Amino acid sequence: MRIMTLTPTIALGSRAGLPVALMLGAAFALTACGPGQVFDGGRQVGSQLNEGGFGDPTRTNALYHTGRLQYAQVLGERFAQEVPTTINFAFNSATLDPEARAILQQQAAFIRHFPEVRFSVYGHTDLVGSNAYNQRLGQRRAQAAVNFLVSQGISRSRLDALVSLGETQPIVATESQERRNRRTVTEVTGFVEDNPLVLDGRYAQIVYRTYATGAAGGG
Repeated sequence: MRIMTLTPTIALGSRAGLPVALMLGAAFALTACGPGQVFDGGRQVGSQLNEGGFGDPTRTNALYHTGRLQYAQVLGERFAQEVPTTINFAFNSATLDPEARAILQQQAAFIRHFPEVRFSVYGHTDLVGSNAYNQRLGQRRAQAAVNFLVSQGISRSRLDALVSLGETQPIVATESQERRNRRTVTEVTGFVEDNPLVLDGRYAQIVYRTYATGAAGGG
C-alpha cells in the first residue's frame, strides 16, 4: 500500500461539535517558509513522518501542499495526546513486559477505530553496545511491537516500515544503560490508499471522528 499522490477534494464541516474554524486552525497551524518548504518550530514539516521507505522529508514536505499532510500530522498529534505512543524494554531485550502490552492494547484500540490510517513502529536502543548490534536490537523491538498489534486484530498491511533507529536518537544522552532510550514509538504514517473515504478525499471526516476508548472493530 502507498501514500496517495492525488490531490484530494477536502470535505469540510463540523464533527462532534467542533466548528470548522477550530478544525482548520489545528490543521493549518504551520508556517510556510518559501516555495515547497514548510517548517514547524524550526523543523521541516514531514521530517517526523519520513520512515525511510517512502521518500525523504523533502518529498514528504511537498505533500503538505497537496492538502493531505496537515491532516496526517493533526491525526498524529491526536494519537499522541490520546494514547501512549512509547513502550520501553529491559536491557538487551525485545520482550514485551506487562506495561508494554497494556500500552500496545491502547494503541490497538485507537488504530482499530481509524481503519483508513497507516502507522509505523520505530525501534530504539540505548548507547551500550555496537551500532550494528543496536540496529538489529531496535529491529527486534519494532517487530515485537508490530506482532503484538497484529495479535490485537490490526492488519499487518497497515503497519508500515518497521524501522530500527538503533542508538541514533537517544532521549537521554548517556553511554550508560538508560531505560528511556530502550523503546519503540508508534506514529501515524499516512492514509490507506484504496479506502473509500480516502479516495473521496474526506480526510477531515477521518481525522475528526469521535474516538471512544476501547472502541472495537476490524483493523
